[in-house]
Amino acid sequence: MSSIPIILVAALGYVAAYRLYGSWLGRRIFKLDRGAVTPAHALEDGEDFVPTKTEVLFGHHFTTIAGTGPIVGPAIAVIWGWVPAILWVVLGPIFMGAVHDLGALVISSRHRAESIGEIAEEIISPRVRTLFLLIIFFLLLLVIAVFGWVIAVIFKLYPQAVIPVWAEVPIALWLAWAVAKNKVSLRVGALVAVAAMYAFVYVGYKVPFTMPEIAGVHPTVTWIVILLAYSYVASILPVQRLLQPRDFINSHQLFIVMAALVLGLAIARPAVVAPTFDPHPTGAPPMIPMIFVIIACGAISGFHSLAGSGTTSKQMNSETDALPIGYGSMLLEGFLAVLVILACTAGFPDTAAWKAHYGDFAVANGLGSTVDAFVHGSSNIMAAAYGLPVALLATVMGVFVVSFASTSLDSATRIQRYVVAELAADFNIDFFKNKHAATSFAVVTAAALALAQKGGTGALLLWPLFGTTNQLLAGLTFLVIWAYLLRRGSPTWFAFVPMVFMIAMTGWAMVLNLDLYYQKAQWHLLVMGGIVLVLEIWMIAETVMVSRSLRAARPERSAG
Repeated sequence: MSSIPIILVAALGYVAAYRLYGSWLGRRIFKLDRGAVTPAHALEDGEDFVPTKTEVLFGHHFTTIAGTGPIVGPAIAVIWGWVPAILWVVLGPIFMGAVHDLGALVISSRHRAESIGEIAEEIISPRVRTLFLLIIFFLLLLVIAVFGWVIAVIFKLYPQAVIPVWAEVPIALWLAWAVAKNKVSLRVGALVAVAAMYAFVYVGYKVPFTMPEIAGVHPTVTWIVILLAYSYVASILPVQRLLQPRDFINSHQLFIVMAALVLGLAIARPAVVAPTFDPHPTGAPPMIPMIFVIIACGAISGFHSLAGSGTTSKQMNSETDALPIGYGSMLLEGFLAVLVILACTAGFPDTAAWKAHYGDFAVANGLGSTVDAFVHGSSNIMAAAYGLPVALLATVMGVFVVSFASTSLDSATRIQRYVVAELAADFNIDFFKNKHAATSFAVVTAAALALAQKGGTGALLLWPLFGTTNQLLAGLTFLVIWAYLLRRGSPTWFAFVPMVFMIAMTGWAMVLNLDLYYQKAQWHLLVMGGIVLVLEIWMIAETVMVSRSLRAARPERSAG
């Protein structure tokens, strides 16, 4: 099977979905109003609430939601064949993920840019709000702790990525300063910044850096401490000083890499060597429901609602920006997932080589294995097309992966800071309303979890819960969107169907996992997973109990 028809069909499907379905949602359902005053203007403070140009906020939002999710998930799921993976990352974003992201962003913007958990109090009930925030806190705790470990591992796998990734920080600070002081225009500054970043990519290619053991401290632990310290600083700085410019640079990196990969596929024309469908690969769990959990980012992810309602809604200049930023960026992430799938199925020389890599789920499921499949698969495709050294292209792709993981790490820390402050308000703990205290709590709890086990792998003790918890959060976010639309007297079917689907599929997956944890006597996972499942059922029950009054409620008169 040639990869070119797959790219064309996917791209045309996303464009048509944006023009037709997305525009219909924005115009007829959410009734986006260009003249509405957004929280970025109403609550502008120069730190968190900052009106931002559409293209800058698009880059910030996209790189926050992407991370390594649309890379790792699809790179694992192709073990069931490329067709199921492609179908999910094409249809999932159009009818679920992009609707979920758009809805969360719009609702947050119309509720003072509060988090989706905070908004649940007004839309459903106060108890649901607290339950929601507890699930969100747990999810973000895992993200911060594990992403620190993930980046450290990738630095070990690709030491040539260390220098260029850290060089992005001073480059981003320079870009923010230069644009703010009118030294350069945004576009010229972006071109200079991206050129400087790729110059450092070449430096990293020539001068790889491997973290040594320092005073008996494992290199991974050292990296985790450094990364969490960086996340603290990034979280408390004004958003336009570091997070926005760094993510803007990374968004350009994304477009360059995607264009290079698409062109490489068009020139090299590699064939897809993976099977179209393999329902029972060695050691793999059942494809249904697990494919809907393993491929999260790239199709639909609960974490996206935290980004949209956590940071993006505080920076949105105009309400109509929600369509390209919320709906559009999810479609772009879906297209990135398509390219990842092709890199992992057409980037191998033949079927035998592919089967050697994907012969067993336990091996294919590892972080190193999934990242390696994407990095070397895409590098092989581009090397065949452009005649460049595979090692140089692997450096480019390694920097790409780490850059996106880093943006998710620092943005997750900032969002956790907001969640801690909201929970502090719930329990009347004034101390943690302070941004330094809230950020310190977010970083210290993540560090405690990460360092609870040798080599900074403590978060891996709970990481198996991330997939189902994240996807359950997506279903619960749809619960809030559905309730919001009921209050407004708007059609709800487009939110109700994916809500039921996601809650059913991920609830099923959670039950299967709990049974597995019981069989393996993994009591910590059994207990924590059981708690998450109980909280979810409780939230659904609360919503069902108030659904009658929601249906009877008159449409709100205000914008929210």
